[in-house]
Amino acid sequence: MRKITVSVGSEHYTVAIGTTVEEVLAIANLVSDCRTQTYKDNPYIGALLNGELHSCTRSLLADCTLEPVHLFSDMGKRVYRHSISYLLCAAVSMLYPHRRLIIGHALGDGYYFRFDDKLTLGSDDISTIEKTMRTLVEQNLPIEEVTMTYRAALAYFEQNNFNHTVSLLSTRNDPKITLYRLQGYLDISYEPLLSRTGQMEVWELIPYQDRGMLLRYPRTHNVMGLDPFVDNPKLFSVFREYKRWGSILNVQSLGQLNKLGNAHKIESFIRLAEALQQKKIVNTADMIAERSGVKAILIAGPSSSGKTTFAHKLAIQLQVLGKKTIQISMDNYYLSPDKVPKDEFGEPDLEAFEALDIPSFQADLHALMNGEEVHLPRYDFKTQLRTFAKEPCRLDNRTVLIIEGIHGMNPGLTNSIDSESLFKIYISALTQINLDDHNRISTTDNRILRRIVRDHRTRGTDAETTLNMWPSVHRGEDRYIFPYQSNADVMINSALDYELGVLVTYAQPLLRMVKPSAGPAYETARRLLRFLEHANPIPDTMVPSDSLLREFIGGSEFGVI
Repeated sequence: MRKITVSVGSEHYTVAIGTTVEEVLAIANLVSDCRTQTYKDNPYIGALLNGELHSCTRSLLADCTLEPVHLFSDMGKRVYRHSISYLLCAAVSMLYPHRRLIIGHALGDGYYFRFDDKLTLGSDDISTIEKTMRTLVEQNLPIEEVTMTYRAALAYFEQNNFNHTVSLLSTRNDPKITLYRLQGYLDISYEPLLSRTGQMEVWELIPYQDRGMLLRYPRTHNVMGLDPFVDNPKLFSVFREYKRWGSILNVQSLGQLNKLGNAHKIESFIRLAEALQQKKIVNTADMIAERSGVKAILIAGPSSSGKTTFAHKLAIQLQVLGKKTIQISMDNYYLSPDKVPKDEFGEPDLEAFEALDIPSFQADLHALMNGEEVHLPRYDFKTQLRTFAKEPCRLDNRTVLIIEGIHGMNPGLTNSIDSESLFKIYISALTQINLDDHNRISTTDNRILRRIVRDHRTRGTDAETTLNMWPSVHRGEDRYIFPYQSNADVMINSALDYELGVLVTYAQPLLRMVKPSAGPAYETARRLLRFLEHANPIPDTMVPSDSLLREFIGGSEFGVI
């Protein structure tokens, strides 16, 4: 029998080819039996094999290095959330084999699911689904990786009415498909899953909104339990609006988008997607104009949401309504690096509210609203110096300020300003199309791709650097942006349903340059590449010059860098 060498830390083990990850963990005396570990044990849920994450059931076919991954790690938490979603889909398939369950989107600490039919989803139904899921957990059943031929996998999904999965596979020609099996239930997962149901102990299934349900999971700060549920109806309404548009346009999954490209219909779809987003901007300008006392518009959102281009496009629509605008970027109020607070790792925390010169910003804002002249600052990130405009600016009765920055929703920024004079807009790239029926395209992943492409174009930054920086960015968003999003008067979705097809051409070569020696950045790069393989390229020449997407790929008529 052929042998392979597996390196775990400084130790090396010779094992038979086909040995699984969990068997190697037992051989290395890291765990006596993976099958008996529970959620609260913080179990091993898989391992990095030569830097790429795989489940405990993965068979080893060649020499490799193996780095075990715990459940409560960042990677482990992703696996857990995908696994409980898989568990829900399996339970629904067992209970309602003729109903089609669709994953919607993330909402706070949960995923929104709904049935693709007109039947009512009552509390009794949800209770039945939850009981079935709990029974599967108690039985501690194995979840196995299996390989099927393309034809057999396609036939299975056709027979079970996984319409979006069928659409996606129909635009590919892979000779074989990797699926995960729980008893008689089979499904695709584009990320590894837990190897046993017994490790999925902490979650909650609750009814939510229009015939839907929310599958809640533990947050990083409380891995042993669930936080009290905090609703965000404004954010849900944005998702619902864009889902409705997706239904109208008949593009709710990546497979459907790919088919449009294959049928030479993508150009008209791009025009429609851009027109729908523009309509939202026009409606927002109308709302602002109707409130006669508004003097300042605050635009905030997480990284790579397209705040700058949105501000330019909003300014145009306000000008159409007879307004004049002055645009202010809060980035110009950054403190010098020696005055910026440090994060828990001793690094400058550029995402912190205190990284800005808040007193200077507030003084300028008060002066402008009182009709005084102000010389606005400009911060040079290369020289790390602040200079001031030669020409002063002043508000008159027709002029409004458009203030763009990540802290725009923080009440500490404008607590001394009359709230009636402020209009707050929260913007983020909230993807509405899914990969298929049960696998969503993460809003965060979409923003990471935008950031990678823009950083490389504008700063010459490689993907590895951007990926290594992202955890700090994301921590800052959790602390300083997301808690205040509900303070917005309006929420805007900056995602364009076609953009993944454009970004794939830019992002793939950059991600492929991230090598196994890059550590966690390598696994993220590999994960992003796995789902980008399913996106058919769309020529960037089809992207309008005023598109928000141009902020990231270049060529914007607004001169956005």
